[in-house]
Amino acid sequence: VSARSHERDKVTALDQGADDYLTKPFGTGELLARVRTAIRHTRTASGNDEIAQKGTYSVGDLVIDYNKHQVLVRGGNVKLTLSEFRIVALLGKHAGKVLTYDYIIKELWGPRAGSGNQILRVNMANIRRKIERNPAEPEYLFTEVGVGYRLAEGE
Repeated sequence: VSARSHERDKVTALDQGADDYLTKPFGTGELLARVRTAIRHTRTASGNDEIAQKGTYSVGDLVIDYNKHQVLVRGGNVKLTLSEFRIVALLGKHAGKVLTYDYIIKELWGPRAGSGNQILRVNMANIRRKIERNPAEPEYLFTEVGVGYRLAEGE
């Protein structure tokens, strides 16, 4: 928000990283509309399309069924929350590759998500409890300490 209304001031601000520029005076309706737009841009609907592959991915006794939105381990359906499924689906899409904490967070929670990885760590701990026989000795979901996570490469 600025009292400067010259085009060059707006261009400079936007070129330096501003997502929007609102000049004073402004109405409440315009401010609220811009806030709604900013919130819409932080949602990851397009990220969902990228994550949601077709078909299945399998490694060992783990199967990710993208069409049914399910994860099966040893033939049983694992009850994952939406966030947990999205994490597993993203890791399955890039199986065998290490995905950094920041990459996973940005893909799943949007570009405005904080850089802290606590929410990701909590979700991964829950996923491991549900998927791994022994979470302390994982077969499928590996932590690359200080970097990120990796799902075992499929057959």
